[in-house]
Amino acid sequence: MPLALKRKCTFEDYLALERSDPQIRYEYLRGEIFAMGGASESHNLIAWNIAGELRQQMKDRPCRAYTADMKVRVTAADAGKYPDVLALCGEPEFHDDRRDCLLNPSLIVEVLSPSTEAYDRGEKFAVYRRLASLREYLLVTQDRMRAELFVRQAGDRWLLTEFSDADDCMTLESVGCVLPLREIYDKVGLALAPAGEA
Repeated sequence: MPLALKRKCTFEDYLALERSDPQIRYEYLRGEIFAMGGASESHNLIAWNIAGELRQQMKDRPCRAYTADMKVRVTAADAGKYPDVLALCGEPEFHDDRRDCLLNPSLIVEVLSPSTEAYDRGEKFAVYRRLASLREYLLVTQDRMRAELFVRQAGDRWLLTEFSDADDCMTLESVGCVLPLREIYDKVGLALAPAGEA
């Protein structure tokens, strides 16, 4: 998790800070603000590949995908986060008229970095699970071909399915899309294992 700034504030204070300088991004959790770091080329390519696949498949449907510049407000956890990719079908709900803080994503994607992997799997996922709208949480590794899809089940349980073969395709039921693993890693520079050898 990024280092906290030495300052306690409300969510509205956090939004005011964020909006005063769009060049710097922060996350918010229960009164604390955390500065966000940059991302590697692989991280960026994977996120853009996913967003591009979603965009293409969502054409002519009432669905939307957003990249890392869209905040998510998790009111139940008193948090504001920046997923790498998020999406929903239906009408988006926003925190206010600025429309820069989404309240109802059904899919959240995080590309795992060595410095944030434990946080993305643990505390960040725990925060995201407080979103009633969230149906799927996708974690994508950037240094090898591997994706983990968590799907919300009855009783607020989560079912994990792992994908590691270049020919694998992930069905994202919450947004009616299919993500081929091969396309997620396009131009990332990983050697693609033959089917059955991943």
